[in-house]
Parts: sequence; structure tokens; C-alpha cells
Amino acid sequence: MIRFHKEGKNIIRITIILLFALNFITQIITDVQWIVNLILGVSIVLIILILQFFRNPKRPLTIDDNKVYAPADGKIVVIEEVGETEFFKDKRKQVSIFMSPINVHVNRYPISGTVKYAKYHPGKYLVAWHPKSSTENERTSIVVENKNAAVLFRQIAGALAKRIVMYSKEGDEAIQGEDFGFIKFGSRVDLFLPLDAKIEVSLDQKVKGNQTIIASI
Repeated sequence: MIRFHKEGKNIIRITIILLFALNFITQIITDVQWIVNLILGVSIVLIILILQFFRNPKRPLTIDDNKVYAPADGKIVVIEEVGETEFFKDKRKQVSIFMSPINVHVNRYPISGTVKYAKYHPGKYLVAWHPKSSTENERTSIVVENKNAAVLFRQIAGALAKRIVMYSKEGDEAIQGEDFGFIKFGSRVDLFLPLDAKIEVSLDQKVKGNQTIIASI
């Protein structure tokens, strides 16, 4: 059975109602069959796109404090050593996942532990793969720490994403694989890992949340 994320339920419901009303009114006010068929076809495509965007596949995993799982579906667009200036203020390994509009957009905790930091930042809407999107776009920053490591991960809005949802609060207990947020309509997630983390993915690799191991720590 296909599951849909709670962030999409109202949007799905309202879209179906509006499109049903549009098609009903179209059939009343015109007898031009190609117009009726066009409106119906566009409505079906739009509903399918919205349903697939808000799908929330169940992906159980075995919690492993030595592994960092992908927090999102998408493609690896950055693997590099950078200076992290917001929380750690030191060198980190950055791994970035670009999420296209056709990806599952649920964001899941990559590790278990305690939420040490959780902050929302207003900002711009540069395309998600832009180098400055990580520091200039609307975004959230979350740090989870356990006995092995502390990891910062960042939700970043893109040119289409105008709403970031973050559930994390400082002091929360994070459970690897459970939802920590959602980004609507195209976006990116960055991870900032310890320098001794062993990266298990490569550039341009497609990854899946709760299934692909990003790094060993």
C-alpha cells in the first residue's frame, strides 16, 4: 500500500477537489470534446505528479551507530573537505544530496543520538546545486551527537522549494531512520561529517534515504 507523507495530505485533498470541480464545470460550459479531454488529461498528470512527490515509502533499517545513512533520496553532487563555520567551526567532510522534484522528499535522521543544535535560517532561493546555496539559501541546520560522532545535516531550499519543514528541537532524542523534516518541491541536503569518517558513496551516485550508507564512523 502506498503511503503519503502528512505534509502532503491537505495539498493532495485540495488538489483533487479543485481538479474535480474544474472538470465538472468544463463539461457543463462546453461541448467541445477536445477541450474536455485536454483538461481531464492535464488534471490526471498533475494528480500523479503530486501523489508521487508526497509518497512516503516505508524503509525500516537496523540502527547502527557506526553508519551514517542517507537522510534523503537523490544524487550525490558534492564530496569535499570544507570549513564548517556555523557550529563546529572546524574542518569537516561535506557530502551533499540533490533532490529533484521526482525524488521522495522525506528527510530522515542519518544517525541516532541527541539533537544538540537545531536552527532555521531565512535566505535566498538559488538553485539547489549552486555552491553558495548551502550558506545563502533558506535552510535549517541540525546537529545530532552520539557516542561515536557528531554530525551536522542541513536542509536547503532550492529555486522551487519555498517551504522547509523541520521537526527537530534541541534536546530531542533522534532515532536513525525516523523523519526529521520535509522539503517541498526540489531541494538539497548537506551532511558535515568528521574528517576520519570513511565515505562510502561517490559523486553522481543515486542514493535512497534509510537504504544507502553515506559513511562509516
